[in-house]
Amino acid sequence: MSHTENEEGTRRDFLYYATAGAGAVTAGAAIWPLVDQMNPSADVQALSSIRVDVADVAEGTQLTVKWLGKPVFIRRRTADEIEAARAVDLSDLPDNDARNANNPGADGSDENRSMDEAGEWLVQMGVCTHLGCVPLGDAGDFGGWFCPCHGSHYDTSGRIRRGPAPSNLPVPVAEFVDETTIKLG
Repeated sequence: MSHTENEEGTRRDFLYYATAGAGAVTAGAAIWPLVDQMNPSADVQALSSIRVDVADVAEGTQLTVKWLGKPVFIRRRTADEIEAARAVDLSDLPDNDARNANNPGADGSDENRSMDEAGEWLVQMGVCTHLGCVPLGDAGDFGGWFCPCHGSHYDTSGRIRRGPAPSNLPVPVAEFVDETTIKLG
């Protein structure tokens, strides 16, 4: 093999690698916008975590806020509502899972669904687990929520008690950041 043939092989190899490298960079530049467009938009990212002032929520009332495009019920329960929820025998529940993102896998007792130890605060998604309707508060056979669309009855802890809904109203990730502010997300 002569010196000229060896140079030709080296040049040829260089041209192959240079062409392949340029092709890879071009393909990456063409694909990147397609991948990048799948990221959540700025407005969705901004709403992934919100703070809610609950200072003006009176006992026995609820505040409904919109979070991630869905209603969230924040209820300050009365002593009677807490007592009614805690008196329920877990074997009477169609769904015995707390559905609490803060306490995954816990049983459906009221203590595992409420935000505080006393049970005064209940935060849950306001979307019926049957077909996604928004249940009415202070309604139904159990004094909690009632979905008039198909007749699902939830108790004062947001647990399904009667009707076609398959599960309890889910409890989102939530925490008190101070005495009057709840952070969702």
